Amino acid sequence: MTNFIPIFPLGIVVYPGELVNLHIFEPRYRQLIKDCFDAKKQFGIPTVLNNKVSEMGTLVQVNEITTTYDDGRMDIKTEGLQTFKILEIVRELPDKLYSGAIVTYPKVSLKGSVGLMKKILQGIREIHKSLEVNKDFKKSDEELLSYDIAHHAGMSLQDEYYLLELEEELHRQEFLKRHLSKVIPIMEEMDTLKSKIQLNGHFKNLEGFQF
Repeated sequence: MTNFIPIFPLGIVVYPGELVNLHIFEPRYRQLIKDCFDAKKQFGIPTVLNNKVSEMGTLVQVNEITTTYDDGRMDIKTEGLQTFKILEIVRELPDKLYSGAIVTYPKVSLKGSVGLMKKILQGIREIHKSLEVNKDFKKSDEELLSYDIAHHAGMSLQDEYYLLELEEELHRQEFLKRHLSKVIPIMEEMDTLKSKIQLNGHFKNLEGFQF
């Protein structure tokens, strides 16, 4: 299935099921958020890597506009719904400041290995304990997917994007396992990891990609 969606390219990876807070300040994206919120429509957040819009992203919905400032800026709460792949970017839309894309939706598997997930969670909690970081996943271990924990493993943006590209849950779990096997032995070098994990969940003040 293909369809057209407005897009908000950002230098982050959003996963299905993820709750993301955003601070919206650019006029074109204030317009996009207002249009989508009023019409109860979704928009896409494709990842910007190396100053380019990547072909993969996640469809999101605006759950709440928490604050609207006098100058039009907004704080919003969004939720990731499903991954998409860009077929074509439409840079100019009639009477709109923002751009859009024709996308298709990959068939993503959510069935993984319970035993492998236990090992992954053990590794992530070992990292968090070492860094004195306490994260509540808000789900039981049995309900957790790779999407729920990926941001808490301290991966680079490139690695987070690579995980987004993987369609099989088992493959995403294997990728996380390999990442953790490299990270855990070098915990003394992970001061920057603590900052990245702690910032997850804050309102992100990010500038959209300039076409």
